[in-house]
Amino acid sequence: MRRAALVTGASDGIGRAVAQELAGAGWDVAVHYNRNRAGADLTARGVAEAGGRAVILQADLSVPVGAMRLMSEYGAAFGRMDALVNNAGIVDRAARVEEMTAERLTRMFAVNLTAPFLLAGHAARRMSTRHGGSGGVIVNVSSIAARLGSGGQYVDYAASKAGLDALTKGLADEVAAEGVRVVSVRPGLVDTAIHGKGGEPDRAIRLADRIPMRRAGTAREIARTILWLLSGDASYITGTTIDVSGGR
Repeated sequence: MRRAALVTGASDGIGRAVAQELAGAGWDVAVHYNRNRAGADLTARGVAEAGGRAVILQADLSVPVGAMRLMSEYGAAFGRMDALVNNAGIVDRAARVEEMTAERLTRMFAVNLTAPFLLAGHAARRMSTRHGGSGGVIVNVSSIAARLGSGGQYVDYAASKAGLDALTKGLADEVAAEGVRVVSVRPGLVDTAIHGKGGEPDRAIRLADRIPMRRAGTAREIARTILWLLSGDASYITGTTIDVSGGR
């Protein structure tokens, strides 16, 4: 039986790379998106070309009902869940903490932290042997910003990702004896479209010389790490956060 995964934020960047790598490794994939339907279509096409079944699911994760609906629609499409990749996330314009509004913070934490909490909870209930499941893996896509703090840029983003790291460890401890592994990946500076969404499309190129390896990472490098964490080769790894950051 083919394994099935839900990848959030899969219409471009790391999410797209994860979906396509999974398909190439024998997985079927639910491709989640919010606004970028054309991008989700491209991802789904790549999944199909790699030999996987793709189902496209739309949900706005800035509101709790979006996460609830996403899990319901996933269940109708696949039934079983072997992996959840909590990849969807947002960033805002660079700003100091003193300039951040309640509206900005509410949206940042809703998408980057509350939604992953809710989705991970639903996934754990589906996967856990305590609830009749057969096990599975939850991967949270964090950020090296969780360690660095991102002062003068995106402290709110960094804080949301630090919360995601705490979720990884806490949930991993809760479900470790129930067949569920929970792990996190912290990408460093990766050349994806998220920088443009924060108003700095050239950020990965401009800051590459700050990285010990003197280059930005690629979405595929992050995706390959996630694929390994989902594999049997990582079967004794849980509650761990792995930096994929070029040494930063």
